[in-house]
Amino acid sequence: MAKFKLDETDHHILDMLIENTRTPFTDIAKRLGISAGTVHVRVKKMEEAGIITGSSLMLDYKKLGYSFIAYVGIFLQKTSQTQFVLERINAIPFITVAHVTTGKFNIFCKVRARDTSHAKEIIYMIDDIDGVTRTETMISLEESINDKKRLMHSIFQEI
Repeated sequence: MAKFKLDETDHHILDMLIENTRTPFTDIAKRLGISAGTVHVRVKKMEEAGIITGSSLMLDYKKLGYSFIAYVGIFLQKTSQTQFVLERINAIPFITVAHVTTGKFNIFCKVRARDTSHAKEIIYMIDDIDGVTRTETMISLEESINDKKRLMHSIFQEI
């Protein structure tokens, strides 16, 4: 597949969709002074090129009662157990992100919980997985930066 070249219009379309994936193409078209059909075609091309791989819904976890965030580093008995442990972690719905890492931890996870007591239960679930030797937990006091647009703009500067 040939490399897809993004232009300034594509950048603006992506910018608006990152801000709100539910923005109607007609609204994007009006703001950019182009037709809704043009927006549709460009989005379709970016999807076909694999630049856009879907859309996501953002939830306010605080309003849903899950404002407690912890990061859990997992130490494994053997690295060959990584896939087995990941499958068990995937069965715990409160673990929203898991990375296989180098360095101190074998796996690093983000946990969403109702409170410290609930987080403790989740960490105990992780500890009970065969192959996990221990965990190390860090509590998030505040999410200070969560901005996909800054990275996108930086990438656009390079290309």
